[in-house]
Amino acid sequence: MAAAALGLVLAGALLLGGPALMQDRLLYFPAKVSVAQASAGGLQPWPSALDFRGLQAPAAGTARGTAIVFHGNAGHAGQRDHLAAALAGTGLRVILAEYPGYGPRDGALGEAPLVADAAESIALAQRQFGPPLLVVGESLGAGVAAAAAAQQRDAVAGLMLITPWDRLESVASFHYPWLPVKWLLRDRYDSVAHLAGFGRPVVVAVAAQDDIVPARFGEALYRALPEPKRMLLMADAGHNDWPGRVDAAWWQQAVDFMLAP
Repeated sequence: MAAAALGLVLAGALLLGGPALMQDRLLYFPAKVSVAQASAGGLQPWPSALDFRGLQAPAAGTARGTAIVFHGNAGHAGQRDHLAAALAGTGLRVILAEYPGYGPRDGALGEAPLVADAAESIALAQRQFGPPLLVVGESLGAGVAAAAAAQQRDAVAGLMLITPWDRLESVASFHYPWLPVKWLLRDRYDSVAHLAGFGRPVVVAVAAQDDIVPARFGEALYRALPEPKRMLLMADAGHNDWPGRVDAAWWQQAVDFMLAP
């Protein structure tokens, strides 16, 4: 998947002088599909087909809460049905949120519009379903989730960040240390800053064999977080194959930690 190029694509943007438009084209890989195509896997448009913001999966049994998931930088939300199945198995109603410019949705790409839209989706899910609401983000989605959850802190019971970084600048500097990325990046996704005063349970899931977002950046984020927090190290997992390296018990312990009184 194009998500594997998360670290690689930054070089092209920066070598071209880092213009905002070029960074958007090289960092974001949306797949444009219709509502019907996005929901072809059997998930329901949320909140409706006319006002599409994502896909909804019912809980396995009586819902103990709701999880809203923000996916990585490639494709569309309908391709993350494996995440919906895993979280629904823990007793959660699941929403696979879609970004502006992805799937059936129009809108601009970039940190500001994605985070603002994610915050609106979190608020809508909380109004519709009530507490508890968990926020889950993977890769780029971890950066989006961290910023949006911080904006909607009162609506969020817990946060799970999978293969995250501390700051996008760290990933770019790792792959291309000879470039002045601090000065050229437009989108920052600084999760350390966003979560400094979060104060809700946070699970950080790090893939030990990740060569796109090396584990040390997720570990740096974890160290910077306030309590309560928990680290889950996926010892044999890489950036893209981690879903096949975890089981139902792994998901259950993550959800139970976020929902613990």
